[in-house]
Amino acid sequence: MIRFENVGLRYGMGPEVLRDVSFHLPERSFQFLSGPSGTGKTTLLRLLFLSLKPTRGLITIFGKDRSRITAEELPHIRRRIGVVFQDFRLLDHLTTYENVALPLRVRGREEASYRSDVTELLKWVGLGDRMHVLPPVLSGGEKQRAAIARALIEQPQILLADEPTGNVDPQLARRLLRLLIELNRLGTAVVIATHDVGLMEQVDARRMILSAGRLEIYD
Repeated sequence: MIRFENVGLRYGMGPEVLRDVSFHLPERSFQFLSGPSGTGKTTLLRLLFLSLKPTRGLITIFGKDRSRITAEELPHIRRRIGVVFQDFRLLDHLTTYENVALPLRVRGREEASYRSDVTELLKWVGLGDRMHVLPPVLSGGEKQRAAIARALIEQPQILLADEPTGNVDPQLARRLLRLLIELNRLGTAVVIATHDVGLMEQVDARRMILSAGRLEIYD
């Protein structure tokens, strides 16, 4: 689905944050992205989500050259990529249901066309009884599951999760990991950015390790 070939990126005139990064993400794959703080994990995720352009190198996504994707095409391609941010980014004045449905509302969908899908998805992530409460009432783990549901509502082909277990206890971290594993079994490719070595040891999955802007891959 996605291929990087000798990709480099720098901000302004500064040094390269990423250097000669090459890898590919197959369909239905599962991988961890790890490495010390400041090595470029967030930058790599932003490249994957198409919110940044590389300084050099080639990125191919869903068969398209990143440099040739037009502004009109970009939103359609991004809908095929779900993102779970580290800070959740839930809107406090909207209920859990409304937060998850928001991407569909923004696209102009009528509620009648998606109500059952949002409800079923919230039940799947274990929030069936929390649909009508506001985010300030939710626990950290519930907010994380709501953020995952929102990222999944448009049925993306790939999910990018930035430290999805960083703000929860180990028991809940394992529960969230099982949720992402099940999602992968259903056909979605998953990339989890994490510092949690213990989390990575629970799954026999590919590891992509960034160090000083360079990427090493361990299958």
